[in-house]
Amino acid sequence: MINITFGKYEKKSSVKNSPIHNIKQALLEEQNISLDILREDLNHPIIQGNKLRKLQYNLLNAKKNGNKTLLTFGGAFSNHIAAVATAGKEFGFKTIGMIRGEETLPLNPTLEQCKKDGMELHYVDRTSYRIKHTQDFKDYLRNKFGVFYLIPEGGTNYYAINGCMEIIKDYSAYDYICCPVGTGGTVAGITIANNGRSKIIGFSALKGGEFLTKEIFNHIQTVTNDEELTEELMNSFELNTEFHLGGYAKITEELLNFVRNFYSQHQIKWDTIYNGKMAFGVFELIKANYFPKNSSILLVHTGGMQGIKGIEQRNKIKLYED
Repeated sequence: MINITFGKYEKKSSVKNSPIHNIKQALLEEQNISLDILREDLNHPIIQGNKLRKLQYNLLNAKKNGNKTLLTFGGAFSNHIAAVATAGKEFGFKTIGMIRGEETLPLNPTLEQCKKDGMELHYVDRTSYRIKHTQDFKDYLRNKFGVFYLIPEGGTNYYAINGCMEIIKDYSAYDYICCPVGTGGTVAGITIANNGRSKIIGFSALKGGEFLTKEIFNHIQTVTNDEELTEELMNSFELNTEFHLGGYAKITEELLNFVRNFYSQHQIKWDTIYNGKMAFGVFELIKANYFPKNSSILLVHTGGMQGIKGIEQRNKIKLYED
């Protein structure tokens, strides 16, 4: 659970270490591969996984600067939007969510929970949403809403990357560390913290996600402020773009079978947008002998479990039978 001491910023915040689950399977034994899962999905019921890590120092910075309102952006099923709404309720901030697209009633499970948590929802057409990063649009928002602390879509900024560096602070003794990639902030923090000790593999959730390598470079340089050091750190990083399985939020029968079988065998649930595709990709690479025998692998489960209800609603399926 996050522990924030707002009155003394220098004490920072802390998130308890997440448990590690070792996975036993015949395939792993055949290859003599050790595979662990870092259960960041268990670090908070809703402000979960990498979203908790990204928010912890942003909340401290907002409080330090006297901000009482958080404003952020996201899609209608966004894990980030849900996390900000709950964080606002838990830590005493007003929250404003700028949602991409038109309002659809009844609200989906994510936005319904955001509303219950007190988030003020506003909808932005897709043309305007594409210019949300511009100064003109930010000025428009400040004229409309007054003073607020701006958190970017997906939550990735300097403070978020610093938070994500703490994910593996005690878990660096692996040959490979694997992580799903959306905006790239989480894997950037992991790459910095690991400091070249392991090979970091990021699995893009986006079709055509090759551009993310440059984004991750920029995220790392934001923290290091050192281009040469950033290039050195990037030598330990690899972006895999093979397992988007049709594109962002797309689902295949093969993926459904994988996550359901994994849950049946190990009682660990994956979402099918980020973590499920990463895990699927890792096991496909193991089958293809990508990892040398005797390798040790850590999968970082970044959470996002609130999104399962939305996945089920959009696809008219039941993801897991409890």
